Amino acid sequence: MRQHVNPLSKNFDEIKKIPSLIEMFKDSKLNLHLDIGCAAGGFLFDLALFNPTWNYLGIEIRERLVKTAQVKVKEKEIKNLYFLFGNANNIFNDVQNKFIIKNVKSISFNFPDPWFKKRHYKRRVIQPEFINSLSNCLRKESLIFIKTDVRDLFDYMDYTISSNSNFKIIDKKDFKYCESFNPDKVLTTREKYVIENKLNIFERIYHKI
Repeated sequence: MRQHVNPLSKNFDEIKKIPSLIEMFKDSKLNLHLDIGCAAGGFLFDLALFNPTWNYLGIEIRERLVKTAQVKVKEKEIKNLYFLFGNANNIFNDVQNKFIIKNVKSISFNFPDPWFKKRHYKRRVIQPEFINSLSNCLRKESLIFIKTDVRDLFDYMDYTISSNSNFKIIDKKDFKYCESFNPDKVLTTREKYVIENKLNIFERIYHKI
């Protein structure tokens, strides 16, 4: 599902207070994975149920999807999953929310909105300023995962992340080193669609040095 929501809208300038990790999760000391642009959260629901040794936090810019996911979490009484509404760039630009990034073990960007027109590139979730912020706050050896079926978007994301000297690409032969937040290789909804239609998937993993 790709529904265009302009992330630069002033509607996202006001940021609600983010609860602490102790308020979000039953065990706040578990490794934390952050999924940015989590849509309806189906991927994270599967991960949280299959891998209870991690905490999962999803951020989504479409409020309706977040509210539905929050209700579902309460109904299923899942203690290692939480959802936040808002523009991730704005959320982490707020100094009060830096604690999330400082506690994150890994981050995923799965099939983000490509914003195909060049004049709309500024609306893409991965921006140089955002990557620089992650570079400054993430712990050493933290991981960033990107995945998309759009080659142009992949090249853009790869260039933006690789341009920061604190992030290095992990070779595919070393992917076992990255057995972290998704040990059961759970697929996203979009990924299932892409595989079913025999389309290409472009992905890469980076670690902070």
